[in-house]
Amino acid sequence: MAKLGSKSTSGWKATISVAMSNYIEAGSIIAAASSLSLWQAYLHLHSLAISFLSALSANALGAAIGAIIGGYLCDKYGRKFIYTYDLLAYMLGILIIACSFNFPMLLVGTIITGVSVGAGIPASWTYIAEEAPHQKRAAHVGTAQLAWSFGPALTFLLAVLLSPLGLLGSRIIFLHLMVIAFITWYIRQGLSESTIWKEEKDKEQKINQSGLLPEKSFKDLLKLKVNRQALFLLVGIYLFWNLTAGAMGYFMPYIYQHVGGLSSEQANLLQVFLWGLTCLTTYFVFMKCGDRISRRFLFGLGAVMGIVAWLILTFAPMGWFTLFAFVILWGCAAGFGAQAFYGLWGGELFPTHYRAGAQGFMFFLARVAVAIWSFILPLLMDALNFKVAGLVMIGFLVIHFIIGITLAPNTLGKSLKEIEEERFGKTVSERKYS
Repeated sequence: MAKLGSKSTSGWKATISVAMSNYIEAGSIIAAASSLSLWQAYLHLHSLAISFLSALSANALGAAIGAIIGGYLCDKYGRKFIYTYDLLAYMLGILIIACSFNFPMLLVGTIITGVSVGAGIPASWTYIAEEAPHQKRAAHVGTAQLAWSFGPALTFLLAVLLSPLGLLGSRIIFLHLMVIAFITWYIRQGLSESTIWKEEKDKEQKINQSGLLPEKSFKDLLKLKVNRQALFLLVGIYLFWNLTAGAMGYFMPYIYQHVGGLSSEQANLLQVFLWGLTCLTTYFVFMKCGDRISRRFLFGLGAVMGIVAWLILTFAPMGWFTLFAFVILWGCAAGFGAQAFYGLWGGELFPTHYRAGAQGFMFFLARVAVAIWSFILPLLMDALNFKVAGLVMIGFLVIHFIIGITLAPNTLGKSLKEIEEERFGKTVSERKYS
């Protein structure tokens, strides 16, 4: 067996191995979502306990904390640094969940899993954007979105196949994620460091050797107007879209069963269909068209489809026609919607030396908001009804559409250096070190 680090992982293989952070994130969310009712029955959990699990999960606060820490470490020590450790912690968290026999174990495993997942997400988006050819950046970034879509599709399918085993089946699903994480961790040991990040660090070292210490740069994230505009765009589209999508990821099977009257198997099969559509549109629309046609148009189309989907689910009589219409519209829209463009624009609109930190900061804000909403949602549905929750979801989607369609940047076909020069006049490193 070759020693770790003796192999080389590059090109599309590198992109795919890094993109697996998204498979692992989404798979973790769905593994928890598909087993929520089983854990509730096994551990006799009340609504408050369910709220804590959802709010501290890989879908919300756990990932938020991991992202802001991981983004900082990624900029300071390198993109590859994160890949050495994040999945080791993830495997520990997943193992604790899979072996849980009480609520404290389940909660601790959920928190560890969420933090480790969050740490890897900014690193993956940043690394892919920096290493991708600028003419194919959407195609490469779309690989992360594709992996994020495959995670739920496969996990929900496993939930259906293993449903006769009850909670044991759910434990097996978590263990499958641990195996995937180990394979991914092993392959990543052959990754080279981001070329752009290494060049930036070389410039800093030369300045340090001359006795002129460069000023800290992360403060520019809020100090510079151009960065505040980018933050407003990216947080606006991702936060408000994710308030709907994040709640869906964790609670949709629960909604199908308690509002739509579906069995657990029917609910999970419907989600397999939804995520299968997302995989298809990620590949055929975002990855194939995102480097060739107007990104503003693609974003707007996906946003409108998502709004229509939730209008149907909220106001149409609940039945199979309504459910299928919702699944088709939302499933297709998610493949080239806010998350795909957030990953793309987040990697393009910030300078190298705080690119990952900026993404970690934005991801933190978005997931904290999802944590709060995930805590409130089950209580809201119990106290009022699903239609009220649906109206709130629609409001979130309308806000994200307005922000995105108004502020979408024109970065099609441009290198990261060209984008930086357009936005900052010079590249930030040239301005700092000139």
